[in-house]
Amino acid sequence: MPHKTGRTPTDGSDSAARNGSAGSGATDAAAESATAASDVDRRAVERVLHGIKEAKVQQVELQFADVTGAVKTVAVPARRIAAVLADGEWFDGSAIEGLAREVESDMYLRPDPTTFSIMEPAGVTCARLICEVVTPSGESYLGDGRGTMRALLDQAESAGMGYLVAPEIEFFLFPAESVELLADDPSSYFERSRGRSRRVELEIVAGLEAMGIHVESSHHEVASGQFELDLPLLPALVAADAVTTLKPAVKEMARERGMQATFMPKPLADAAGSGMHTHQVLVDRRGRSVFDDADDAYGMSAIAKAFLAGQLDHAPGMCALVAPVVNSYKRLVPGYEAPVAGSWGRHSRGALIRVPTPVRGDASPGEVFGTRLELRLPDPSCNPYLAFTAMLAAGLDGLDRGLELGPPLEEVEHGFGGSGHSVTKPLPASLGEALVALEDDDVITAALGSELLELFLSAKTLEWESYRRQVTPWERDTYLQRC
Repeated sequence: MPHKTGRTPTDGSDSAARNGSAGSGATDAAAESATAASDVDRRAVERVLHGIKEAKVQQVELQFADVTGAVKTVAVPARRIAAVLADGEWFDGSAIEGLAREVESDMYLRPDPTTFSIMEPAGVTCARLICEVVTPSGESYLGDGRGTMRALLDQAESAGMGYLVAPEIEFFLFPAESVELLADDPSSYFERSRGRSRRVELEIVAGLEAMGIHVESSHHEVASGQFELDLPLLPALVAADAVTTLKPAVKEMARERGMQATFMPKPLADAAGSGMHTHQVLVDRRGRSVFDDADDAYGMSAIAKAFLAGQLDHAPGMCALVAPVVNSYKRLVPGYEAPVAGSWGRHSRGALIRVPTPVRGDASPGEVFGTRLELRLPDPSCNPYLAFTAMLAAGLDGLDRGLELGPPLEEVEHGFGGSGHSVTKPLPASLGEALVALEDDDVITAALGSELLELFLSAKTLEWESYRRQVTPWERDTYLQRC
């Protein structure tokens, strides 16, 4: 098939080529950049081929995410991988539409060689490569969330900014055949869990590390059988890849051990929900945080404040992407340390965005200390490519418009600078309301693009309409005799 090798049209090399009038200096710089990128790609491909040979890999799974974030796979024999890396692999592109799938479409998977990882399901040595979706002519498919996210990250990078995130992913372990709290795990927040779940947690973390998904720490959460996996601060695309592949891996490892794992936001009415609080930092070209200001009461620079203000302003529009299922809005209710309005602070656990006390010191290479913004709205049911795209677009809009940050909303007993009466935007109370807010948000819809937005809205509208038609046991118990 015709296939465009090298970088996508959003890269600086292509931008410079389109702007030839910038002069020979710009052209030379673009050529050097393209050569450097080509060298990086070539070395990454060489590492893949060497790793396959070294580990005696038999099959390679080409993974991609549909519009809802579900992982889809095309497996190819290892002997074909050199050709697939060069030319891509055909698949039915309608698979990316999720439940809204209608007619087949010819698309190709283009593997990212930097995502190579070894796996051993059922004793067969396999490898994994995460892919982006391209058209038969080699152009980026505008309905692919990973490609869309990378395009926005490229725009931020061209302006001298890198976007790093550190997700905290919560999940439940339940017995294999029922949805109930584990009787042998009475532990609570940060307690050392007991029983089978403790062993399963440790084995899950070890399995993720073996796959190349690094877990900075893990701990027990509030409910029995509930745990949290904390990823390190990573470039946002790397973090999105990790979250996408982590969830099915955790489910499979739990199943192999006679349990079931779920990332459902609110599986039990009377237990805490599972969120995916995400710490965020913008860095400059040298990898230094531009959010940090030691002289500010909250440690925030003017850039951090404008970025935070942008996310507060766009919080209703973000909801459908970071809390994207009907069940998400059973978690976003008062009383469970989940946000219900667009507030910020340091000590309020109900804040939409929390500004933790900055960690400062001598950072090791690759570490970024200082102020982080912890967005507490996302949950692990989200498609992280779409969620992080929306989060970045909202923050960057705050910078572009120079938005001013209102006062914090703190718990009264802390007395930390907020009156406790700050005016905040209420969040959508249902997926239906969230979809309307998304359509009304010009900044986030522009970041997604019309094609990806249409796919997402189609899938989620089907989900919402299906839910609205349900008659629940609660309704029958409450109204059958009363009405």
